[in-house]
Amino acid sequence: MAKDRSTPLQEVTFRCKSCKRDFSSLPERTEPAPDVPHHPYSYFCPCPDCGEESAQAFWEKNLIKGWHNATGPKTAEGIAASSANLDGHPTPEEALRTRFNAMKHGLSARAATYFPPKPDGYDFCSGCDVDREYCRAQPACVKKTELFMLHHAAFEQRNPKHLMGIYADLQASVFAVLQQILQTLIADGVKIESPKYYVDKNDTLIVAEYLDENGQRRIIKDINAHPLFKPLGEMISRSNLSLADMGMTVKVIEDEEQGMGRLKQEGEAVESLSDYQRRTAAALENLVAKVGRAKIQTESDPLLLEFNQENGQHTEVQQ
Repeated sequence: MAKDRSTPLQEVTFRCKSCKRDFSSLPERTEPAPDVPHHPYSYFCPCPDCGEESAQAFWEKNLIKGWHNATGPKTAEGIAASSANLDGHPTPEEALRTRFNAMKHGLSARAATYFPPKPDGYDFCSGCDVDREYCRAQPACVKKTELFMLHHAAFEQRNPKHLMGIYADLQASVFAVLQQILQTLIADGVKIESPKYYVDKNDTLIVAEYLDENGQRRIIKDINAHPLFKPLGEMISRSNLSLADMGMTVKVIEDEEQGMGRLKQEGEAVESLSDYQRRTAAALENLVAKVGRAKIQTESDPLLLEFNQENGQHTEVQQ
């Protein structure tokens, strides 16, 4: 039976906007809300931590609305018929999806081994939009559990489409790092200069110097390439972002231009369009000769000549 929600609630879940936490309490102030027909009440209560007045949590409001709008069988016969619909389920196809439900909700996720729930305890928590109190009540980090679930589903079903969104974000992040490396190289310059020095027998640090032709002291410097060049090249090659991978080198472009107008076949020499036309014309000429020879052989066939004589037909044999 559906609960009667026409009267005010005795216990309500509130959401503090300052502390960003949920708490359950007896409402301190209840106001009528005639614009909400399914439950015409608004609830308010001060936060036990900061004292700011908090309103009812939005998700609990939506839950009450969902309960009000829920439909289904109400008679015993209808409930029995609805239960009978579950016979034979889940099917093998449905089981492929539903067997990940427990991991999705964190009930048996192995992610807890590596990422137990620690709201604001990880570096990536600063950009997380999950409610901190909800996260604290879970057996594992919600975001990492979702990541584990998607990878398990992809490998179990051998379907990489589950990971397309993750790796699209990863590729975008890699490209953003590449841009940051390039900006750093442009700002710092492609070379790094540092003074040469040595330590004498008294452990005194001495900078290497010399006098130029004008008698001025000059410091001898080591000049090295910027250390970010190496990771930049590795990331470009491993991400297939080089000019050759994108078909933008001179050799690749020349090979494509030379291949235009030619028929390419694997395992055979490349044939130009003019050679193909000449070979096709010669084959057509030979076809006419073959048709003529076939016609002569047909008309000189002894069985055909005998048949034509019996039927009063005359056939000229071409020589």
